[in-house]
Amino acid sequence: MADYHFVYKDVEGTTTEWDDLQRKFGNLPPKPTPFKPPPFAPSEEESSAPKSKAWIDDRTADELVELEDHPDLDDDRFLEEYRKKRLEEMRVATRVAKFGSVMTISGSSFVREVSQAPSDVWVVVFLYKEGIPECGILSRCLEELATRYPATKFVKIISTDCIPNYPDRNLPTILVYNNSAVKATYVGLIHFGNRKCTPESVALALCQSDPVLNDGLSEGSSREAIINGVRKKFIERVVKQHEDDDDEYSSD
Repeated sequence: MADYHFVYKDVEGTTTEWDDLQRKFGNLPPKPTPFKPPPFAPSEEESSAPKSKAWIDDRTADELVELEDHPDLDDDRFLEEYRKKRLEEMRVATRVAKFGSVMTISGSSFVREVSQAPSDVWVVVFLYKEGIPECGILSRCLEELATRYPATKFVKIISTDCIPNYPDRNLPTILVYNNSAVKATYVGLIHFGNRKCTPESVALALCQSDPVLNDGLSEGSSREAIINGVRKKFIERVVKQHEDDDDEYSSD
């Protein structure tokens, strides 16, 4: 006859009087706490959760556009205004981040990068050659202006790649393009203060007739506003230079 061994298990947490006595005398470990599951609560769908500023900050520009007729935002004027403000901030950031540096191009890419640039984009073309000191001076100024005015496109190209047999005596040269047409030409450093040229002097020359420079932070920024800002930076630079010279003279 087979020997069957049965193990009976009572409800979890139930003990016998014998077990209780053994625990009382320290022969058994303390009784474990019975498992108690957390109370059930249905998970809340994201679409039904209340909307907040933090929730709007996590949306992309496309998602913010789709939220225009969202009932939760219609009922909360503050959130709707904040959605519009956040969307505009994203659009401004996109405009500002358009360029921001001097891009090197070749003769084969000139038409695409310059002549076919959007009509609302001003393009500053820098003709140069390595080893010419004046080109190095102007290059440093343009690099700084490109970071200050990221909505203006700055490109540089070796002079003879752009114009075959272009004479080195005319370098550096700047061509200003807009809407597929040349709007201005600057040959040499004479227009910018010769070898003492600064980013501010270059900026003032570029903006004399047209709003070439654009920082992308405001729609339709006037040429006068750009010039006033450049003049302010120019004065600050001159004052700082004089202070540095005075400090150097005093130390001697």
